[in-house]
Amino acid sequence: MRGRWAIRACCSTACWCSWCCWHFRCCWVAWPTGGTGATCHQTAKAVFHLFPLPILHPRNPHNARYDFPQLLSHSPELAAFVVPNPTGDQTIDFANPAAVKALNRALLRQFYGVQHWDIPAGYLCPPIPGRADYLHYAADLLAETNGGEVPHGKAVHVLDVGVGANCVYPIIGSQAYGWRFVGSEIDQVALKAARTMVAANPGLAGRIDFRLQTHADYVFEGIIKPREEFDLVVCNPPFHASAAAAAEGSQRKNRNLGYPKAAAPVLNFGGQNSELWCEGGEEGFLKRMVAQSAPLGQQVLWFTTLISKKETLPSIQHFLKLAGSPETRILNMSQGQKISRLVAWSFQTPEQRQTWAQRRWQ
Repeated sequence: MRGRWAIRACCSTACWCSWCCWHFRCCWVAWPTGGTGATCHQTAKAVFHLFPLPILHPRNPHNARYDFPQLLSHSPELAAFVVPNPTGDQTIDFANPAAVKALNRALLRQFYGVQHWDIPAGYLCPPIPGRADYLHYAADLLAETNGGEVPHGKAVHVLDVGVGANCVYPIIGSQAYGWRFVGSEIDQVALKAARTMVAANPGLAGRIDFRLQTHADYVFEGIIKPREEFDLVVCNPPFHASAAAAAEGSQRKNRNLGYPKAAAPVLNFGGQNSELWCEGGEEGFLKRMVAQSAPLGQQVLWFTTLISKKETLPSIQHFLKLAGSPETRILNMSQGQKISRLVAWSFQTPEQRQTWAQRRWQ
């Protein structure tokens, strides 16, 4: 079981905290048993059932339960948020945004050597294990044309579309593999915060650059320069199609966490408008991304994106067919009880990809 467990709680509401699944891999799952009206975060009396959960990528250092003594040794300030769970083990309250941020800070410090990490209030605070999983699966794509070995070092150039204030993909990728990143972002506040954070960490110097996207309909134009090459593009697209849909999603999560509408706190993972919604939602964004990727097929080896809605998969497969991509992949990634999908595509043949790898990495 690799130390992971879940809780089946006496509860009248079927709900579970997907963020906890991604971030902590110990899911407080509330199953309807006709009882108390409590939710997964409120249940005091629980019946515990231990069962194995899907594991993360083999190279993901977050495969086991968190070692809180180790985390606290790196980040003593986390102690203010550590509480016992119903079994007496240490955890945090994942409904508390400050606790979630403190845990992220401790993880980034322990595993990636980032001493100074922060985000502005209300911005996306993503689950570190899930983001790391994405990069390790994407690294496997590069390994295919590198003799089965993941290429390391600054020769590998990665574009993070929508880097956000958290800058998590560039942090993990640069520290785990030594890759060089460009982070694009349409939100100037997020971009400034990411720049400030990188400047405060000498270990990130020279590895992460940032570019402002000035046009909401463009994904790559104004970001990828003529004749510039990227080995990999990563992206976590906006999920919702409107501000109203994003607000309803937030309210639904708060209801599942047991908060009354009027008293709902800031969501533990946060999110600004550009992070949560765009015209057309996830499907609309990916339609634009795929269409705009085709002219750059000889400048980028692999385009990839996270897919949150399985219903989006047929559409993106159709978009890729229309764009003429000869190579597409759909990779399922398991984080706790949540299944997410990484879609990857290339406009280069296997022979072209092999030549690319030899020219750039060897």
